[in-house]
Amino acid sequence: MPSTSVGPRRRSARPTAVALAAVLALSGCGGGNEIQNGGADDRFISGDGSSTVFEAADRVEVPEVSGTTLDGDEVALSDYLGEIVVLNVWASWCGPCRAEQPVLDEVHTEYADLGVDFLGVNIKDDETAARAYAEHQEIPYPSLYDQPGEVPQAFRDTVPPRSIPSTLIIDPEGRIAARVIGPTTYGQLTELLNPVVVEFDFGDPEARPRVAEQEAAESDAEASEAPEDPRSSEEAADGTGDGDSD
Repeated sequence: MPSTSVGPRRRSARPTAVALAAVLALSGCGGGNEIQNGGADDRFISGDGSSTVFEAADRVEVPEVSGTTLDGDEVALSDYLGEIVVLNVWASWCGPCRAEQPVLDEVHTEYADLGVDFLGVNIKDDETAARAYAEHQEIPYPSLYDQPGEVPQAFRDTVPPRSIPSTLIIDPEGRIAARVIGPTTYGQLTELLNPVVVEFDFGDPEARPRVAEQEAAESDAEASEAPEDPRSSEEAADGTGDGDSD
């Protein structure tokens, strides 16, 4: 449970992926619709994905937040001072959260060498289901387990606590630089991150490696290395290929 206590930041190895079909079959939250998870007090709204940028002079400091991750480590936001943090609120039962996870993974990979780190916040969820989901999705960064939803409440002046998913970009000085209410996209998240990376001279975001380009290159390489159909070679050798018959 999140608290104001600050613990040391320890990164544990990612646990072995465990596929749990029941987790992925849980009901998701529909875009823009009120959904209910649990009791009458657990209704959430999936936002429209709108974003807001806060200029340096208008940024507010993040609240003191800390807690235990799904891996059992103690983590505090203050541990990330000096880095840009993408703070993402999610739940295993949230459909838009599942839809945006590949985007978060891709951006996390591309910006790892540009002073950007990620921290998830899992709220209003069963801990076993949340762990199974994180392992199955192979989420590459830690997530605080916040069943009561205390972290969103701490950020209620910036993001509606019942909006899920939601994403905050926190600058290296511990101030909120941007927010997204609802699921984010690759283009949106990178456009919000790039100015902060440049502002703090963390490198050139335009020179970052592109995951999509690397995957395309690997796919092309695999295709070019595919073994030739032996029947084609035999037909060419004995002259029985197309166009050689009388």
